Amino acid sequence: MKINNSFSATLHILLHMEQADKPMTSEQMAEYIDGNPAFIRKLLAGLREQQIVCATKGHHGGWRLCRSAGLVTLYDIYIALGSPALFALGNRNENPECLVEQGVNRVMSSTLADAQSLILERFKNLTLHDVGAEFIRYFNEKGHH
Repeated sequence: MKINNSFSATLHILLHMEQADKPMTSEQMAEYIDGNPAFIRKLLAGLREQQIVCATKGHHGGWRLCRSAGLVTLYDIYIALGSPALFALGNRNENPECLVEQGVNRVMSSTLADAQSLILERFKNLTLHDVGAEFIRYFNEKGHH
């Protein structure tokens, strides 16, 4: 089963971007996630449209956050990435003739919709700053200062 890690990768690079506090190139960000600069640019394109990141050209150019990390919700990022599917689960057949499968579909669809609503509400209440603060707490608890 294919897992879409674009949301996690985006959070990762945005937190590095915040820490750097200076423009970063897609090549620099790709090193953080052991990824491809073209993949980074694709992720950042939607974020630029939503004014989460800005790009500057030139010798000292690169990408940076346009807004404070405390003003960027995980929901903002999720939307900017095109609202990727949250689950790998789904109905086997969307229009079955079998009454049993129709019942399965109703229960699965309702359950997945409820779960998605809970996740998206949580995303609306979590900021990029919150994710960064969790990392700092964890880092300090493990004895690294």
